[in-house]
Amino acid sequence: MIAKLVSPLGSPKLAATTAQFRNRLPTQFRRGAPLYIAVVVFVLFLLNVTLFHSGVQDTTFVLPHVPTKHDIPKYTRAEFPQKIWQTWKVNPLAFEQRDLDTARSWVGMNPSYRYEVLTDGNDMQYVEWHFGPDGFNRPDIVNFYRSVKAAIVKADLLRYLVMYAEGGLYADIDVEALKPLSKFVPERYDEADVDMVIGVEIDEPDWKDHPILGPKSRSFCQWTFMCKPQLPVMMRLIEQIMTWLSGVAKEQGVPLAEVKLDFDQIISGTGPSAFTNAIIAEMNELNENTGRPITWDAFHDLGESKLVSRVLVLTVEAFAAGQGHSNSGNHDARAALVRHHYHASNWPSRHPRYKHPAYGEVEQCNWVDECVKKWDENVAAWSKLSEAEQKSILAEKERKEKEREEQRKKEEEERKKKEEEDRKKKEEEDKRKKEEEEAKAAKEKAAKEKNAGKGGEKAAKDNKP
Repeated sequence: MIAKLVSPLGSPKLAATTAQFRNRLPTQFRRGAPLYIAVVVFVLFLLNVTLFHSGVQDTTFVLPHVPTKHDIPKYTRAEFPQKIWQTWKVNPLAFEQRDLDTARSWVGMNPSYRYEVLTDGNDMQYVEWHFGPDGFNRPDIVNFYRSVKAAIVKADLLRYLVMYAEGGLYADIDVEALKPLSKFVPERYDEADVDMVIGVEIDEPDWKDHPILGPKSRSFCQWTFMCKPQLPVMMRLIEQIMTWLSGVAKEQGVPLAEVKLDFDQIISGTGPSAFTNAIIAEMNELNENTGRPITWDAFHDLGESKLVSRVLVLTVEAFAAGQGHSNSGNHDARAALVRHHYHASNWPSRHPRYKHPAYGEVEQCNWVDECVKKWDENVAAWSKLSEAEQKSILAEKERKEKEREEQRKKEEEERKKKEEEDRKKKEEEDKRKKEEEEAKAAKEKAAKEKNAGKGGEKAAKDNKP
């Protein structure tokens, strides 16, 4: 059976109409029409426009995607990443000896761990890589980090960014490892139940209402701590710092790069106080016993480590031994895990503490009750003194400081003089010993030559016929 042939355009009438329309178009245009159509379709595809969309699409401005906690891949491994992080001005090849010594303590005690130092030369690349479009897609974080110029703010922020992105252990460059990381989580805990390891730094709650010491009287240590990656508490802390510092810049009417901060603002805005407040807030967020909020009371006079809302809190001796306060003990204690040498802690010189013109800084008391009370009494009495009395006190203070400075210079001169005398004495002693050794060697040589001469004469005599 022969199939009925029909026009591919349908009815004869439609075909005739089409043929009539086709005859009206130039032959060259008809031949190139498919190519023209393909180009138009391709351009529309690039512009993300569809010919079949029934509505109007606004493509003038699209906000970047900001990940939510549901977009972030959750860290599923039970153990902490075997990574040790430090940050400093230069890379390890340019370290001073003191920094090499502390760095080697970490590598030497943890040979299976990866060790990495982020520097002033590569920190921005790290932030761009992990928080840029191909990472967590947080351009606000990248731009904020790039805009901040205060070194201590960047140092605080960078450790939180690293711990969020990759986790592991963070330690300041002047922190020495006393025990391997395998000792940081006691055996009675399952590492799978622990997301973070921190230690108490300052535990002086009696001064919580003090106008200067209060905000610093209860804090966890952030010069050494451990994290698993992508912990919400780290991201909340980062965002809180961004909000806080942006607010300070607005109050001061300056860009982020020109913000001026004092010591207490650093401590409360990015340092230990900010770190502590964020962690306790997270503990309460995860607290199953909602009727009893978690406060610093849970960590006061901590006699042994405690696991709270997946955060393992170690005693003050672990990371902050030898401070002279907070019952911190010493570095010989069994619980001591690190030693903080403080040689890199010179940032307060750029962000000074409050210093009373007559009585100086209350922090110099190092939390000694009698000293702090005396300082408070003197400061309270100062405002009641007459101008003449205040000048008299300042003059007496200046006199004492001058005496101390003269005494210091005198002691320094005596020390240098003694060192010079010891050096000369040693040189003379070395010279004397050298001369004696040379004289002895010459004498021995002469004796050998003499003996050799006698031996030759005897041999000649014996050989004489």
